[in-house]
Amino acid sequence: MINDLFDETSRDEPERSRRRRGGWGRRIRRTVIVLVCAALLVVAGAAGYLGYLNSKVDDIQREALLPAPGGGGTAGGDPSKTTTGTKLVTGQGTNYLVIGSDARPGETASRADVIQLVHVPKDSSGVYLIHFPRDLYVDIPGRGKDKINASFAYGGAPLLVQTLQDLLGVKIDHVAKTDFEGFKQMTDAVGGVRVYAEQASSSSGNGGVAIQKGWNDLNGEQALGFVRERYQLSQGDISRGQRQQAWLKAIMTKTLTPGVLLNPAKFSSFVQAGTSNSIVDDTLTTSKIRSQALKLRGVRGDDIHFVTAPFSGYGTTSGGASIVVLDEPGMDRLSDALATDNMAGFTE
Repeated sequence: MINDLFDETSRDEPERSRRRRGGWGRRIRRTVIVLVCAALLVVAGAAGYLGYLNSKVDDIQREALLPAPGGGGTAGGDPSKTTTGTKLVTGQGTNYLVIGSDARPGETASRADVIQLVHVPKDSSGVYLIHFPRDLYVDIPGRGKDKINASFAYGGAPLLVQTLQDLLGVKIDHVAKTDFEGFKQMTDAVGGVRVYAEQASSSSGNGGVAIQKGWNDLNGEQALGFVRERYQLSQGDISRGQRQQAWLKAIMTKTLTPGVLLNPAKFSSFVQAGTSNSIVDDTLTTSKIRSQALKLRGVRGDDIHFVTAPFSGYGTTSGGASIVVLDEPGMDRLSDALATDNMAGFTE
């Protein structure tokens, strides 16, 4: 099994990416649940230091990131329902919300620049990563219409969870928060990554690093600039989401190679970088992480799918703010796909 895994993640990378660039180009951030823990299980079985890696997962900081029973905004204080009282769909796979912040060192304000829903089907046959543009204009419980990013500013992770649950009609099971510094540390921990850029950008942009169209070999500092850039990209935050998911694909591929996976020093540094830059909800226990990782042990590169939440274009509010316009029929289809655990049909 491990040899098959290595073969899958190391061969024909450019060819696979060329096949996917037209259809998979909706990408994003990392997920400590899938990336760190799926690899953790493989290494634990192969290299025999399960106890050490388990202790690192135990070190992840935990907070109350999910809506609390009786909390504001829920229908009758029931977190199993939308704020309008509709029962949320549960049990059709597992949904993880990953929130990323682009706060620089020393900044006290945190912005939800990355909003990613990770759907793992009930049969654990793959992983679906859905990027929600931060400027997507939606209904926020108790706040009216606003950018989806504003829900995090108003009420932190719990209100963002409620906003997405209202939008999709499915329960979000777990939440993880991270920051962009993790991009840098995780990239350096594995010795750099090779990413495909759909568009070039110069060092004069907000990313501060020159990127050529096509393949780029990046160290941690360069990877941080790569995923931050948006002003020089054709679709702004949408294109930045594509870059973030391109990095995610690259780091997953690199982590699952023998040079990292069977190198205790490298892999331990990678796990340390991931756990030290993350906070998960207080219901996501180590045993749940380990159980999910075990179920995902057969997942290969072609089983990881990238999607952007449906939008129909760009606009401005009455106050002049730029927004991403929601594609309501498309969002209904995404909602149905999640509720019936049929994301394969949606991506096709």
